[in-house]
Amino acid sequence: MKTGIILFAHGSRVDAANDAVRAMASALARAGGFVQVQVAFLELGRPNLEEAVASVAEGGAARVVIVPYFLTLGLHMERDLPSLVKDISLKYNGLEISVTAPLDGHPALVDVLLDRVRNV
Repeated sequence: MKTGIILFAHGSRVDAANDAVRAMASALARAGGFVQVQVAFLELGRPNLEEAVASVAEGGAARVVIVPYFLTLGLHMERDLPSLVKDISLKYNGLEISVTAPLDGHPALVDVLLDRVRNV
């Protein structure tokens, strides 16, 4: 089954911040050997989630994995994302859509924080 991956971020008025998300999506694609990796932004950036899902679906994906590029489980993760996914699922009825957990709680984050502290 062909899978499309969407790195879903908040979005920013600062172009460099949105470009950093795009760079992370490219790095994810390279590291995982994934063919279809898109970014999507909740607001203040393009494409939005529905546009990104349309892109991977048009590319032949039968399954979409949305990876929230959010640190914690806040309102966007608890309210906005589930609502968007529900609406998109109704529009793309045959498409399997899954959402991963946010980054919070992943053991590698401690290593990232330690790296930041040690390299000041």
